[in-house]
Amino acid sequence: MSTNFTFLKPVDKNLFEIISDAEKLYRDEYFEQCMGQTRRFAESICKNVLGERYTGANTFDEMLATLKDKSKGSIQEREFIDDLYFLKQQGNQSLHSSKVKRDGVVALECLKRAFEVAINYCVYTRFQDNKLLKEQYDVELLVTGKKNKSLAQRYSEKKIETSQKKKFEKQNNKKTVAKQVRTKTKTTPKSKIIKSKKKKKTGLSLFAKFMIFCLCFSLLILFVLSIVNIL
Repeated sequence: MSTNFTFLKPVDKNLFEIISDAEKLYRDEYFEQCMGQTRRFAESICKNVLGERYTGANTFDEMLATLKDKSKGSIQEREFIDDLYFLKQQGNQSLHSSKVKRDGVVALECLKRAFEVAINYCVYTRFQDNKLLKEQYDVELLVTGKKNKSLAQRYSEKKIETSQKKKFEKQNNKKTVAKQVRTKTKTTPKSKIIKSKKKKKTGLSLFAKFMIFCLCFSLLILFVLSIVNIL
């Protein structure tokens, strides 16, 4: 199943597995356990950032205090430390609570804060691509396990779908017109075709032929009479 923290896997597999488990706990509605897991994630991040300055005796509060002391006061560092404090606080409350609250809203906020922490860790500590800073937490991906498509992807798919639909309609219209022409040709009555052919036929009428015959016959008689007179 997909996760919002895929970018973290090639950087630190252990951190990736910790926070991926937190998302799984959220999907199963184990919200308190999810918050506890995000606290564990934040503490592991602290250890990695401190590096050689970390000793096994350091508590989470001591590590955060050290990070704050070493901070140069940049906005990025302040947000990073604030998010870590938030995850520690909410994680502690969920682990030490006497009753189950099933607070999904707080658990979701913990995951979002952990997401920001992971991005800052990758970019500013492990020197990954700055493009990660533009990424946003995808709640739909968290709940369904399926990647939510960007607006550009949706627009591109919609454009392709519309183009294919128009192409199909155009082809369908051509087939319909061709079918109508064939149907019209097949259903034309034979009598109309015959009449049409008769109209096109040209020649002398019967009366004209009779007049020509009479004229020729008269000329023949006159010719015969003239020969008789001569003789």
